[in-house]
Amino acid sequence: MGRIEKLAERYERYVSLPWQKGLAGAQKAIFVVYDKTDERRLINRKELFALATAKAKHPWKEIDLSGVFSQWMAGIDYRESYFESPEDLELKLEDDFLDYVVAILQENLSGQDVDHKTVVGVFGVASLFGFVRISEIMFRIENSIRGRLVLFFPGEFENANYRLLDARDGWNYHAVPITLHEEISIT
Repeated sequence: MGRIEKLAERYERYVSLPWQKGLAGAQKAIFVVYDKTDERRLINRKELFALATAKAKHPWKEIDLSGVFSQWMAGIDYRESYFESPEDLELKLEDDFLDYVVAILQENLSGQDVDHKTVVGVFGVASLFGFVRISEIMFRIENSIRGRLVLFFPGEFENANYRLLDARDGWNYHAVPITLHEEISIT
């Protein structure tokens, strides 16, 4: 069994458990953590997670953030000036781009097709690396999570700390980690 199949199996075991009610937003988040070198493998096998969710009798909705930066950039009136002076883009990234990503996620999380039983799978977070912090996004959207949010996270989880890709720093977050290295403990 390959690494992605093993992650999907662990995810299926977790998502099949009865869901506790009254959880805070962060407690409704699941991070499927995998090595960054497995990004393409995971994308090519993402249907395993949709199938596991269906087996657990939960609706599945998918969001792909991999093209969100280019979409946002295409909508900026003065984008050519940022290509000439990329350092000027930093302030716009901190506010406008973060707001743009958060709005996309909140719109999808609060859609008519999402309820307290729905699992929303978020792919493509690696494409946000260097532009916005995933921690800031999660803190801003966690109260919009109705059912469960599964964030496919190419990075590391160690000592309750998440690190995206090769980031020097990480952050502590109360999501349920699903990794190849340790079993999920349900308390």
